[in-house]
Amino acid sequence: METRGHARLDVYKWGAVTAVGVIAGYVAVILANARHFYTDDTESQYAPLWVMLGQHLRSGDLPVLIPEHWMAGNYAIEEAGLLNPPQLLINLIAPSFDNLALYATLVKLVFAIILGLGVYRICLEYGSKPAWAAVAGASIPFTGFLLFFDEASWMTAFTGTAWMVQAWASAIRYSRGKSGPIPTFVFLYLAISVQYVFPAVESALMIAAVAIGEVVYQRRWAPSLRLLAVAASAALVGMATYIPSVLTADVTWRGASEIKNDQFLAVPWSESLNASLPSTLPAFTSWWGYIQTMPMVYIAWFLIPALAFIDWGKARGAARELTSLGIFTVAVLMWTAGPSNIGPLRWPARVLPMVAIGLLVLVCTLLGRYATTNNLRRRATAAGLLIGLLLVRSASAAPSHLKWHIISALAVAALGAAVVWLGRTRGTAFACVLAIAAVSPIAYSQVRAAQPTPMSWNLPESRSDMTAAFPDFDGTTLQLADRALIAPGDRTLSGAYGSLAFGNYPKDLGLTYTSGYTPNGHYYFGNILCMRWDMSVCPDAFRNAFAVEPATGRTFVDLMNVDRVVLQNALYPNARSGPAPDGWKWVDYPGHENYISVLERIDGPVSIRNGRISDTQGVEATSIAESNLSSTLRVSSESGGKVVFARLGWPGYRATLNGEPVPIDVVAKSFVTVDVPAGTKDAELVLTWRPPGWKIGAASAIAGLAGLGILEWMYLRGRRRDRIADAPSALP
Repeated sequence: METRGHARLDVYKWGAVTAVGVIAGYVAVILANARHFYTDDTESQYAPLWVMLGQHLRSGDLPVLIPEHWMAGNYAIEEAGLLNPPQLLINLIAPSFDNLALYATLVKLVFAIILGLGVYRICLEYGSKPAWAAVAGASIPFTGFLLFFDEASWMTAFTGTAWMVQAWASAIRYSRGKSGPIPTFVFLYLAISVQYVFPAVESALMIAAVAIGEVVYQRRWAPSLRLLAVAASAALVGMATYIPSVLTADVTWRGASEIKNDQFLAVPWSESLNASLPSTLPAFTSWWGYIQTMPMVYIAWFLIPALAFIDWGKARGAARELTSLGIFTVAVLMWTAGPSNIGPLRWPARVLPMVAIGLLVLVCTLLGRYATTNNLRRRATAAGLLIGLLLVRSASAAPSHLKWHIISALAVAALGAAVVWLGRTRGTAFACVLAIAAVSPIAYSQVRAAQPTPMSWNLPESRSDMTAAFPDFDGTTLQLADRALIAPGDRTLSGAYGSLAFGNYPKDLGLTYTSGYTPNGHYYFGNILCMRWDMSVCPDAFRNAFAVEPATGRTFVDLMNVDRVVLQNALYPNARSGPAPDGWKWVDYPGHENYISVLERIDGPVSIRNGRISDTQGVEATSIAESNLSSTLRVSSESGGKVVFARLGWPGYRATLNGEPVPIDVVAKSFVTVDVPAGTKDAELVLTWRPPGWKIGAASAIAGLAGLGILEWMYLRGRRRDRIADAPSALP
């Protein structure tokens, strides 16, 4: 492949340099902190989820719903990526790894390379020389917010960004007639179907920017209309990922759609002036106060000083061609400043990676086309002034780190001087290699300086070690505990993590707990147990769990078919001083008594006794078939009654009695119930669940694929017509 006149060999060679640069950066980060890529949400949400989903996939099951996981069990609305083929492959492989930190690091390295090569491709499409495109590609995974948040923790944001930049490069190629619609469609679909809304919205913004920019550049509407058509086709196919979430929102925490600005994780534009100082610690409100402990707005050491070495007179001639890049960068820069909440889009700092992408591509493209060292003294002076501005802004944000800011500024100046000297004496290639080589030690120093990271849960890495240390809790377990009560020194397998499980940690252990890590918790069920996103509860949860639900006369733990209740001693220090609730007994688990007290049913497990029936009133009901998605019962009732199921009342349930639809309801706004009419005898009651709107999603996907087929046919027909037009006329 040739891009903008670059030789195929150069394109592939510098693409390989990009990948090597990313790998070197990963090695440096791991040397600074071996667990960097197994932090926060990765250790507590994603890696355990991969393992659990992979185990189900290996048994031939797509776990769209697991009722016993209750508040976190609706995986059609969680960040599971069930319709994303690469994510399914990650899940499928996950159970083969014992060390989850190793697996998470390897997976993220693959996506870092995909991300780097995507940025590399964008630069090439905008006309950059391959060497400077490689600088951008090798730098992007080590920009501040990506490195410390998306790569370290928020996996779906990271993977979505990787696919989005690939879609960007393909969108330019498609708009300019260099390729067909399929690559753009595939990458857009992958960005959408990671099941995280930010990449989907960012992809839409990117497509709009490219479409507008190509109209300005080409002065034709047709290419942009075709691009919008392929994007619409991808969106139609990707709708199936989000329709269940939209139709379920009313019963979840995400039901609110307000727009507000409380300034939390809203980043003032002035913080972008810190983008090239590795020591920068920006000032805005986050979990750690006003001055951040990590260089969240850092982009690349050369980004700002390099502006002095661009021939801006010549660069003005590229303004039309780079319009889309400017539109996108300005839009995301405005977004980062707020509002803090736009419906489900919380925390605008999450968009900082988009700012990094836009600015890196813009600067490296301009360097790749218009770099100059003419009038060197004047340009060096300008670069020095820019570095001074970086120093002043960073020192203003975090004055207590002035010494490190000065050292950092001197290092940037020295590196810049070395790159300029190499460029003048040895050529662009050597200068760019040095720019790439500097990425790794800077990443190492930044990660090292941020230790101990404030984000880590310190969950164990080895699944076999976890399983060996943890009690063998069979059946369904309800844990009532608060993660905030675990002292830092107890976050070990020999400490609290040998007895207590938060987030998705139970999935690492292969145990069934009644919740997990969920950003989409069921609002009403969560209120019953005052259960939060990480499975933590309030002190009232114990009393509420054994309270009697008025409509049924049963306790909530009975309605849930819970076999065991695990109490955190730190939250309930006097629990065992009183008698066990009726029907329950205290059970000793030697070696774990320092952290937990355990209640189990006197008459044994109920979770598997009669399917998922948890209560009947005026009905004789026997389970005859069970799956995660359906319950089939044999029911009889002389005077009419109801069956209550140990199933959370997610939208999407349907019921039939002898094949005829019957209405369903919920008890306590949480538990699915079905009324059985009087005179029913030996009838078959079938309760089924499907993701709400799945038929709409399927029809939308078919329409999107049909649209892609039409666009591909148009592209192939156009190519044939061009070949015929270009063919030499036959001699008479």
